[in-house]
Amino acid sequence: MTVYSFSNSLIHEKSPYLLQHAHNPVDWNPWGTEAFEKAKEEDKLLLVSIGYATCHWCHVMERESFEDPELAAFLNAHFVPVKVDREERPDVDKIHMDALHALGQQGGWPLNMFVTPEGKPVTGGTYFPPRPMYGRISFRELLENLALMWRNEREKIFSNANQLASHLQQKAVPASTGLSQLNWEAEEQTVAQFRESFDSQHGGFNQQLQNKFPPSMGLMLLLRHYKRTGEAHSLEMVEKTLQKMFAGGIYDQLGGGLSRYSTDYEWLVPHFEKMLYDNSLFVWALIETFQITKNPLYETAVRDVLTYVARDMTSLEGAFFSAEDADSEGVEGKFYVWSKAEVLEILGTETGELACAFWDITEHGNFEGNNIPNRPRSDEDVAEQFRITPEEMRIKLCTAREKLMVVRSKRVRPLLDDKVLTSWNALMISAYARASRVFDDPEFEIIATRAADFTFNNLFDDAGRLLRRWRDGEARFPAYLCDHAQLTVACLDLYETTYDLSWFRKAVELSKETNRLFRNADGPYYDTGNDGEVLLTRNAEGYDGVEPSGNSSLAHAFLRLSAYGLGPQYYGDAQRIIQSFAPHLEQAGVSFSAMLGGLHFSLSAVKEVVISGRRGEADTELLLDELRREYHPNIVVSFVENGGNPETEKVIPLTSGRAMVNDSATAYVCQNQTCQIPVHSVEKLRELLA
Repeated sequence: MTVYSFSNSLIHEKSPYLLQHAHNPVDWNPWGTEAFEKAKEEDKLLLVSIGYATCHWCHVMERESFEDPELAAFLNAHFVPVKVDREERPDVDKIHMDALHALGQQGGWPLNMFVTPEGKPVTGGTYFPPRPMYGRISFRELLENLALMWRNEREKIFSNANQLASHLQQKAVPASTGLSQLNWEAEEQTVAQFRESFDSQHGGFNQQLQNKFPPSMGLMLLLRHYKRTGEAHSLEMVEKTLQKMFAGGIYDQLGGGLSRYSTDYEWLVPHFEKMLYDNSLFVWALIETFQITKNPLYETAVRDVLTYVARDMTSLEGAFFSAEDADSEGVEGKFYVWSKAEVLEILGTETGELACAFWDITEHGNFEGNNIPNRPRSDEDVAEQFRITPEEMRIKLCTAREKLMVVRSKRVRPLLDDKVLTSWNALMISAYARASRVFDDPEFEIIATRAADFTFNNLFDDAGRLLRRWRDGEARFPAYLCDHAQLTVACLDLYETTYDLSWFRKAVELSKETNRLFRNADGPYYDTGNDGEVLLTRNAEGYDGVEPSGNSSLAHAFLRLSAYGLGPQYYGDAQRIIQSFAPHLEQAGVSFSAMLGGLHFSLSAVKEVVISGRRGEADTELLLDELRREYHPNIVVSFVENGGNPETEKVIPLTSGRAMVNDSATAYVCQNQTCQIPVHSVEKLRELLA
């Protein structure tokens, strides 16, 4: 049993991140009114320190500063320290990150902001070292300077805080610009921006930072552009990027799964943490690319990622965990490092040399001096070197992978952040549902359905309010717009996978609840509900960061519901969302790729398809397979069993009167709820979809 020298108020929390700090000598408080009342009573500034459980630099700053008793004593004496899990409270994180950006600083985590007792940010930064280094003052110096200012220059602090708060409140919701009429030019400008920054050698896009992040939402926009225009380079950018990522160090070549980002432009040296949302969106992009190209590599990649998630990121109850840490035994990446001697000992000389050649494991290991060479040769070249066929090589490598995994599984694993977040789970539910219908895999459907059932059984309170987080039997925090919107999308994906009407009903119910809680009749939807905690600002965000924004996901959901015939309000609300961000889509579309996907859908001649038939019969399955396996980003599909179902017609207006003709499986292809002559063959269906 571990005996701790210190404990603080965080010991009562469920968040893995907050619990990591529960035994710091810093007297941490959870976010809440009690902390702010304490600051007022003790006449102190608050330190609001924001991070998440798998954040490497959060761990570093904890070891260097928050575990230092002397520094903690000073911090406790002069400030009220507050810890926030940004994944539980994205609303709190957003306000303080916006404040940091307004101060002209680059964002990141840990995010350490100093705040007045009235909740107004003053100043701050991200990581602060224990001693002056990296061009930054030490954390102790910062604390001393602020304590001195609070004592001697308080009016200046309040003046700056008031100005900053006013700025944040003005920027919380996009200002109306007369709602300029958006057209395809916004997409073309964004594609041009992608083209200009594209790394033709390594794939991906060169950002201002040295790090390179998975650009899955941007890749899906490029696929839509390719579908619309036939511009080959748009598809080439996608394929180069996905293939380089899947072959590079950012992808776990043994266990599967994508890391958060690469620390270089070649996708070689990862920052080893794995996030559920990254892997979800990666699967979305891989599936769509497979639908266009039919390249089996993309199906292999999808199955590899989903196998990893099912094995390592799924609870016994079927929910998906949030993340895996980069650190193991306090060392970043230690879990993933191999020496060549180690590989040869495990696999034997012959197979070991093949594995080392294929994965570029040198005498210095697989992450040599923070630089791992990419595998520059093709599979065929490596097979030829060892005088075997590519197929023989793949069989040998499959066996090698299994043996190395057995050894790796005995190492100390990185921390698993086992909380369940609604929007992140919804992203992965969609990933499994889409994979199930495209690859005709019933096991994926089972996994998606179990996770969705878990959400509806465990993440609603007694009043029927959706909640944000579940962990260790506790569901907490009112869900945000992103949770409602992405879960609505997931339910629609489940409906189009299973044709179980209950999922469509849930999507409609969620959409009504979203309008009740988040609707803004004059602009985009608010990120927080009208029943949520009153904070400094109530934001309405459209930026597609690590996951689609709530407004982007909601626009997609509403456009799909509208195409199913559920009335003009859905279409109007989606248009209001998109038009509210018109200046952003026209000028900075790369950062709004998911919302541009919604614009693409709304500008396209959306096809509304009804298949009327009997599941399991060949003629029905052929029509469904055409819709499920091919790339049709601008359609919705509904199914009517046995040629007519009054309940289906009641819930989905599009299906009304769409009966089987001549007792044969029948396809109706409609636009704006007006249908073409029904057809029975795949060839005729294909013609109508073209």
